[in-house]
Amino acid sequence: MVKLSPSILSANLMRLEDELKKVEDLSDSIHVDVMDGLFVPNISFGMPLVKLLRENTTLPIDVHLMIVDPDRYVKTFVELGANSVWVHVEACTHLHRSVENIKKLGVQAFVCLNPATPLSSLEEILPYVDGVLLMTVNPGFGGQRFIPTMMEKIRKLRRMVSERELDIRIAVDGGIGESNAKEVAKAGADLLIMGSGVFNADNPRETLKRLRLLFHRE
Repeated sequence: MVKLSPSILSANLMRLEDELKKVEDLSDSIHVDVMDGLFVPNISFGMPLVKLLRENTTLPIDVHLMIVDPDRYVKTFVELGANSVWVHVEACTHLHRSVENIKKLGVQAFVCLNPATPLSSLEEILPYVDGVLLMTVNPGFGGQRFIPTMMEKIRKLRRMVSERELDIRIAVDGGIGESNAKEVAKAGADLLIMGSGVFNADNPRETLKRLRLLFHRE
């Protein structure tokens, strides 16, 4: 079953409680993009928001660390309520150690790849992770268009995972909406991260309802 995770990056933070209520019962988790202005060219939010979310939702919280040296903050985010921590291959000097440290804290570990990073960088880490996130836009800003060549990258990763008989999730983030969600899932994704595709829709609830119905039918 394809899971749906709205990204808070595209929500109206002035009305965060209302935004959560729109999507909470139709979502499988909430995705939080933490940006430091160094690893990506934008600064978003961090620990206070994760703490606030944990106090206001029972949904799993996925913390995506788009930051330099993410290992420094993993423990703090877990203590504040993160259910999974997502780190970038490009940001971790010792990726195996980073993944190991996340899992020791009792939460799931995902590794993330930017669009230009080849799948070969996953060769040695795949058996140790709970999931892989493929970025299908260059990270840093919401509302970007899906990079078309990433569809084949999703297919290749699905083949890698299947051939090794690994039980891991394939998440995709960037430019996903109603127009391409089915195609992305068909390519091999089983967790869709959707920011503007949900929160910038005319009716976020109806958008999620239609997507849930679409994937339930299949």
